[in-house]
Amino acid sequence: MEEWLIVDGYNVLGASPEAAQSGSLEEARDRLIRRLSEYQAISGRKVILVFDAHRMPGAGTKQELEQIEVHYTRHRETADERIEKLVRQLRRPGRQIFVATSDYLEQRMVFGQGAYRISSRELLREMEAARENLRRDALLRPKPRKTGMEGLSEEDRQRLERWRRKK
Repeated sequence: MEEWLIVDGYNVLGASPEAAQSGSLEEARDRLIRRLSEYQAISGRKVILVFDAHRMPGAGTKQELEQIEVHYTRHRETADERIEKLVRQLRRPGRQIFVATSDYLEQRMVFGQGAYRISSRELLREMEAARENLRRDALLRPKPRKTGMEGLSEEDRQRLERWRRKK
């Protein structure tokens, strides 16, 4: 079953302690986009990120950034409205849709439309756990054994092999 994750961008940023320490809102947005892209690659969930337009120029646009879909709402449209619209559009048999927001009313609305809800803090914990699991797996994976032949041309390898067999 395929899984999609729709994220209320500013809601998740508000729950992130590192976003509060960030120098600017733009830096925090860019960092969230990178982290969600990494999470998408690890989890296999298709990620759609939604930001309210009133805090971002280019209102009403959709972009592909870092392999994820990023939506900026239209003027006078809230992220909640765009998320609800996306849930309705994307709902299909065999597809689970998760919405990451800590807005209680929004959670109830999307749940009523058949989507699953996840709080912003839960998403941040999931993202960190996925990153940590990837790091741990990379450390535990056996390293390929080096033979000392890497980087040699095929001709040089054959020459060394002939030399080795003469002894």
